[in-house]
Amino acid sequence: MILLLAAQDPARSHLERGAAHLKKNEIPQAIAELKRALALEPRAADAHFLLGQAYLAEGSLPFLAEARAELQQALDLKPALFWARFYLAKTYIDLGRLDKARAELEQALASKPGMPHILALLGEVHRKLGAPEKAIELNRTALEADASMNAAHYHIALALLDLHKPDEAEQALRRALESRFVIPEMYVALGAIRLDRGDLAGAEKLFRQAAALAPERPEARIKLAQALRRRGDYRAAQAELKAAFPEGKAFPGTAYYQRLRADAQVELGRIFEAQGRSAQAGEAFARALDLDPDHPEAAGLIAAPPPRQ
Repeated sequence: MILLLAAQDPARSHLERGAAHLKKNEIPQAIAELKRALALEPRAADAHFLLGQAYLAEGSLPFLAEARAELQQALDLKPALFWARFYLAKTYIDLGRLDKARAELEQALASKPGMPHILALLGEVHRKLGAPEKAIELNRTALEADASMNAAHYHIALALLDLHKPDEAEQALRRALESRFVIPEMYVALGAIRLDRGDLAGAEKLFRQAAALAPERPEARIKLAQALRRRGDYRAAQAELKAAFPEGKAFPGTAYYQRLRADAQVELGRIFEAQGRSAQAGEAFARALDLDPDHPEAAGLIAAPPPRQ
């Protein structure tokens, strides 16, 4: 995926060092080296492309805007940069601009018909846009092109959950977990199915597996707190919420992380409710609504009367 820079040797040297840092997930170093390459050769499309990837990996909202600009610049200089369009679509997804993401992926698919990575991501965009059936169709086509496309099983499972088909979703997730390319979100999704069925022990085990795979990510810890709260272990549940967003640690300022922060506050409010601490519960629900005014639960929880003691 890394392209050679047709430029002066110093610029190529900075590019190669930047690419090496990016491969090791050393993002600040990668950004610094790629900027040096572009200072020497501003029209190097591949340097813009790699810098866009580095900004995308950084994850915060300002960096996402920078990623979009760099990837667009790479495409303006070299429209044939197929992967630049793929990553540009990912920036639009993270920025919540799903129509733009769909347009980029459709254009990429027109240039490389049947490309499984594009089909799978385009399917997920359709799911997010409210078309789970289309998502399933595109991801199954991706699997026909490449049976090892593990993300497609996961996307299909999410679409099946949107269609209220948890049994079929569980089968898709089990297929995804058979691969060596497992991401923590797969354990979280399967754990959520178990939690909905009341299998607290099974759900807790899966959430812990997800947290072990990615201890720095908050999703599994929030769900683990929910399972612990439901079995009455309030202290452990609160500890997981604290670990989900530890003090002093910076997280991306995207809408996705705002929703996660709101989810954590909703769960904290539910813990307080279960302990009979209605005032603290109301404060937590209000904080959730401040973080995400469109949160599907927070407003209703604030309006609901406190449970009887």
